[in-house]
Amino acid sequence: MSFKERMEETSTRKSSDIVLALDFPFQKPENRRGLLAKAEAVLEAASPCVCAVKINHHLVLPLGTFDGLQTLIRRIHEKGVLAIMDCKVNDIGATNQLIAEYYFTAGFDALIANPFVGWEEGLQPVFETARKQQRGVILLAYMSHKGAAEGYGQTVIDPTEGSKVSQYVLFAKKASEWRADGVVVGATAPEKIREINQILRGTVPIYSPGVGAQGGAAGTARKAGARYLIVGREITMSEDPEAAAKNLAASTRGKRNR
Repeated sequence: MSFKERMEETSTRKSSDIVLALDFPFQKPENRRGLLAKAEAVLEAASPCVCAVKINHHLVLPLGTFDGLQTLIRRIHEKGVLAIMDCKVNDIGATNQLIAEYYFTAGFDALIANPFVGWEEGLQPVFETARKQQRGVILLAYMSHKGAAEGYGQTVIDPTEGSKVSQYVLFAKKASEWRADGVVVGATAPEKIREINQILRGTVPIYSPGVGAQGGAAGTARKAGARYLIVGREITMSEDPEAAAKNLAASTRGKRNR
């Protein structure tokens, strides 16, 4: 079963399309045990209401890939949800392949990659490694921060048609061409979600970060075509992560896009 299929199955089984982003503020190295405990506590509280957990460098750097982080990944899988590594792979092919192999060995079910590096000697080795191990690759199409327009929104020439298009349009087309398991489009840019959704025609699910703390609205993102919502600080920084996750899940249940 492919990662995309496993996400669909998990989402259906959990009645949730929420991906929990386990992001926390900076902690001094000597506090890393406390950081792991905090991550485990939030996971325990929110896991009934999410279908996957996304981890960024926020936890990789202080916990260590094959130390505390691997322990956390085991906990995630014990909760019946999937683990996504938000490493934004963006280097030459040989380096990208090693990055993928290390993260997949640590237990991640999928990773996020940046299509800026291209296919040949870029992301091709990542996709090949993922396919061999039945893992997933999710591509960035349009990020959730305000500066995203400077890169993902810049005007470029479509090499196939020779016409002027936005960079994110080409990235959406690459996601379809490369058979990516998903694309990231910020919930803060619902008009981009709508446009990319029309390009993908339901063949590649859209993951939307930026809900809550960055100003993105869950309902608006879903209406525009988002399949999964990536939510971090609204849950992780809440005084009651369990209640926050439950409220968000309840507000979006039954409104999934296919």
